[in-house]
Amino acid sequence: MNANTPTLEVRNLKTHFHTKAGVVKAVDDVSFTVGRGEVLGLVGESGSGKTVTGFSVMGLVDPPGRIVDGSILFNGSDLAKLPDSQWRHIRGSKIAMIFQDPMMTLNPVLRIDTQMVEAIRAHDKNVNREEAHRRCVESLGQVGIPSPEERLKAYPHQFSGGMRQRVAIAIALLNKPDLIIADEPTTALDVTIQAQILYEAQKLARETGTALIWITHDLTVVAGLADRICVMYAGRIVEEGKVEEVLDQPMHPYTRGLIGSVPSRNKRGTALYQIPGMTPSLIRLPKGCAFRDRCQRAQEECAAEAPAISYPAPGRAIRCIYPYVGDSR
Repeated sequence: MNANTPTLEVRNLKTHFHTKAGVVKAVDDVSFTVGRGEVLGLVGESGSGKTVTGFSVMGLVDPPGRIVDGSILFNGSDLAKLPDSQWRHIRGSKIAMIFQDPMMTLNPVLRIDTQMVEAIRAHDKNVNREEAHRRCVESLGQVGIPSPEERLKAYPHQFSGGMRQRVAIAIALLNKPDLIIADEPTTALDVTIQAQILYEAQKLARETGTALIWITHDLTVVAGLADRICVMYAGRIVEEGKVEEVLDQPMHPYTRGLIGSVPSRNKRGTALYQIPGMTPSLIRLPKGCAFRDRCQRAQEECAAEAPAISYPAPGRAIRCIYPYVGDSR
């Protein structure tokens, strides 16, 4: 693989769910790249398609959902065309996912050491149990679990929800994968542990070249963690760019709404801003721009056709007919 080839390149990805009520276009023409050692923040409200995008990359979309178009190039190979028999060699080894609910990762009837050692030896039979045990202790220490040697002997039910999430994160780090997809993994953690996890994630990306996709609705997390950000709405990326540029000078009205909804000390005594309306049904998306009914800048053109992607500045992408280009906040 060429050194300049991105670790992950998603091109025009479409993941649809064919239901009795209609076709749910959960991911609709999504494209992005993640390079070695880069952290990409995938941001949006619940139902915007963030998690389904991550599941599509991991090959975890179950019927009635399926990838209907596009490609997912991982180290140059298209995962969208990969047969199920080959996924076992990639999941957990080359690509790892940290789920929002740790009980999706942990087996409740097995001790933590059994699960962690199996996660290592399933992908590398040459690692003996002593070395695997050492790596497990090291990984638990990385995510801030005290007395890791003792805690390895515990069962998942003997941990709090936050501690179980830290164990799930430790398992994802075990095999030092090329790509980690983190689906809001710090939601259940307190602020101090969250900061520690974010630090370890940045350190991992920097030192090992692991690419990281961080899925979240929390812009404050993305601001301190990510290199680039993709903002999703109704199954599409509506804005993309370097994190500092997007957060300092958002161009899409939806991005501005998300930023305006973040609590701030400067807004004390005033009502917290909220984006009007609700996210549209993905089965019955309105014609034209999906955000237009909630947008303060919407014009008649916005109802006529869905906006195409434009590139108003180097490294910036926007899907809007009337973006805030050159406007002050």
